[in-house]
Amino acid sequence: MTVKLTINGKARTLKGDAEMPLLWALRDEAGLKGTKFGCGVGVCGACTVLVDGNPVRSCVLPLADAAGQKIVTIEGLPEGHPLKMAWIEAQVPQCGYCQPGMIMAAAALIAENAAPSDQDITDQITNVCRCGTYSRIRKAIHAAAAEMAKTA
Repeated sequence: MTVKLTINGKARTLKGDAEMPLLWALRDEAGLKGTKFGCGVGVCGACTVLVDGNPVRSCVLPLADAAGQKIVTIEGLPEGHPLKMAWIEAQVPQCGYCQPGMIMAAAALIAENAAPSDQDITDQITNVCRCGTYSRIRKAIHAAAAEMAKTA
């Protein structure tokens, strides 16, 4: 099957089985390796991308369901984006594996809530970080939200 969608602002046509997870279409067909495979069952969040602005676990979203949608991957956030900069400043990553999905989930949260509380972050960011850097993740989200509020 052929699916037309927008990835990181560019119209794309991807080929694959209708049931192929969007994750593999992004990685193998579109060549975007930033989105990671973690658990394969939509629990860990390493594969989180934005689909029409909503955080979605791409390992369980069939390619057919992504047709016509606007997809944003970690590569779609520009260099110097406040979330990327805050992640570096707060020294969030240890192994770094979960970080692309975590950042995308944080981008969706901040887009919805410009000044999230710690509880908002806990409730909305359900991604798993094996290294346990949750306090640094919160710090980075708060810093990015404050920086983004300056330019809003």
